[in-house]
Amino acid sequence: MRTNQPKLQIVFLLLTMTLALCALTASAQSLTAKAKPAGDVKTDTRILYHNGPLITGTPDVYVIWYGCWDDTCGNSGDTATQFILTDFISNVGGSPYFQINSTYTDTQGHTPSGGLLYGGGTIDRYSHGLELTAADIQGIVSDQILAGQLPQDPLAIYLVLASADVSSVATGFCDATTQPHHGRGMALGSDFVYGFVGNPVRCPTIAAPQFVAADGSRLPTPNGNFGADGMASTIAHLLDEIVTNPLGGGWFDKFNLENADKCAGTFGTTYTTANGARANQRLGLRDYLIQQNWVNDRKARCAMQIGGV
Repeated sequence: MRTNQPKLQIVFLLLTMTLALCALTASAQSLTAKAKPAGDVKTDTRILYHNGPLITGTPDVYVIWYGCWDDTCGNSGDTATQFILTDFISNVGGSPYFQINSTYTDTQGHTPSGGLLYGGGTIDRYSHGLELTAADIQGIVSDQILAGQLPQDPLAIYLVLASADVSSVATGFCDATTQPHHGRGMALGSDFVYGFVGNPVRCPTIAAPQFVAADGSRLPTPNGNFGADGMASTIAHLLDEIVTNPLGGGWFDKFNLENADKCAGTFGTTYTTANGARANQRLGLRDYLIQQNWVNDRKARCAMQIGGV
């Protein structure tokens, strides 16, 4: 039987275009600024899977220290902040907290492993200026890959951590109505996924309100470093979201809230550290105050570990 080849070619072309548009729509979810839920949005609504990929292995996390990060920078950034955050990233993978992400499955029943590996870091001293767009942040990552400072690894997570003199209005940093930014870019012909973390020293009451009193004064922090302790919680937030929704077609609810978005600002049961700070998590030899994550089981809730609170 003869087939009508022109008609088949048209149908195939239309199907290809439809799939491409669907992919672009899905990926846009993670590339645009995400609003924090308004008072009338229920964050305990069901979280949904949208058939996209997850990061199911144990990814390396690479850090780009953007801006000024030495002891001459004053409040902008310092080596102590770098040391604390490197320690945090090196220890959060495999913890009961990060194992929460193993409650999220893909189409084949695979889940994130709940593990992470710190892959190393590099410094970028203002190559894209002091005001960053999403395209700038993608460029910061791709520049480091192209220069051979970091490997190109489609399964890795790249974090751009900014000193306090760096702003990113376009991605919602220092905007109380916007969630932390993550997305994807391209280098050497393949995709990479990234997250951006601004320094809370720039806008303390917005970026780290858990460490600010009602009168605007700063509260004690677990490691005695306001910038590092505030950024640690935001890093946890982004890592949770990236492994469960790296390209925008993974897990989020009907309000476009990803797992960690649904628990922003919640910390569960806390304890008091020796310096009088609140903390809820001990990783390695340090204490941290880390926001909760959404446990995706029948009880669906914000918690610090599976089966916990």
